[in-house]
Amino acid sequence: MTTRRGLATDGVYTDRMRSPLSIASIVSLSIVTLGTAVGLAQRASAPGPSTASAADTTSRIVKAAQTLIAQLDEGERGKLQFRFDDQAQRVRWSNLPSPMFQRVGLRLGDITPAKRGAVMSLLQAALSADGYKKINEIMDGDEVLRETGGGNGPRGNPPLGGANGARAGRGRGGPGGGAPGGGGGPAFGRDNYYLAFVGTPSVTSPWMLQYGGHHLAINLTIGGSQASMTPSLPAAQPAQYTIEGRTVRPLGDENDKGFALINALNTDQRGKAILNYRVSDLVLGPGQDGRTIQPEGIKASELTPQQQTMLLEIVREWAGIPADAYAEPRMADIKANLPQTYFAWSGPTTNGSVIYYRIQGPTLVIEYAPQGTVDHIHTIYRDPTNDYGAKFAHP
Repeated sequence: MTTRRGLATDGVYTDRMRSPLSIASIVSLSIVTLGTAVGLAQRASAPGPSTASAADTTSRIVKAAQTLIAQLDEGERGKLQFRFDDQAQRVRWSNLPSPMFQRVGLRLGDITPAKRGAVMSLLQAALSADGYKKINEIMDGDEVLRETGGGNGPRGNPPLGGANGARAGRGRGGPGGGAPGGGGGPAFGRDNYYLAFVGTPSVTSPWMLQYGGHHLAINLTIGGSQASMTPSLPAAQPAQYTIEGRTVRPLGDENDKGFALINALNTDQRGKAILNYRVSDLVLGPGQDGRTIQPEGIKASELTPQQQTMLLEIVREWAGIPADAYAEPRMADIKANLPQTYFAWSGPTTNGSVIYYRIQGPTLVIEYAPQGTVDHIHTIYRDPTNDYGAKFAHP
């Protein structure tokens, strides 16, 4: 058995969030930064499911990328662009906030509002309507952390950070403390998300669109009409907050659909699905590329057709983040491998509890792992056969 309990990789400020919905109890926080305003405006006009082909989708993404590049000055283009064979940049992603994890690329806080708008238009082209909404809600949550001084938690031991697991120090700055270049405490908010192109945007040659910051890492490798969005890490803190009078739960469906499935199982099925030991963090999170774990839990072949549909709807919360033309072939592949796919659960079965679940098949690993509180959630999405587009992209 190679499965083990993971370490909370951003536990440096976790203790501040031990009370569920601690930040969410703040009445109707209004986020007014320009980056958030751009995101809200574009989400309001986000299109429904697309019928475009994968090739057309790639062309649209490349056009949006070229539109952005045309607006940048030479220095900004230098920060954005990396060689496709730059392996160090390819794996440079984490759930940790900057500068605890040192990201490089084009930082949103360093560019004009018009250029930020072009970045968001690119992301809107690359992602489905639901995926674009999800990443904006994750970033809005990080803006809530900035607004509430989320980086000023109690002192503690330094966390394990970075793709290589090296220890990172911490400081105690003000809200959103920390400079983009390093030093200071955790830096929260929309300014601290980065975009990078690993390889030149192309409709034929493979390249990667890499976007991320605290609690978000999107690695979308595109090669003509093929695409892979693994590994990627959508996470959330706070997991529930109020903005403009609306209650927002960036990963609410991932939570609720998981509890719905475990409670749809009968006693025998539940006995197979629930692990006899505690899992409390991601096993295949940042820095775990190439690692394998033994499948556990109940096989989907032992589920009823309705339960199998419920399982696939959970999977879609991750597989459906990229543009529909990329997501649908991915879902078809996962469905074809469903008989060999496992669902495993650790923890209570009452919604609102801190739990862990994993969905694992021949081409799929999903982990959902609240970090000691339901208000701080990590997840990971991988394809052990095609992370970083291994099947069609060969640097």
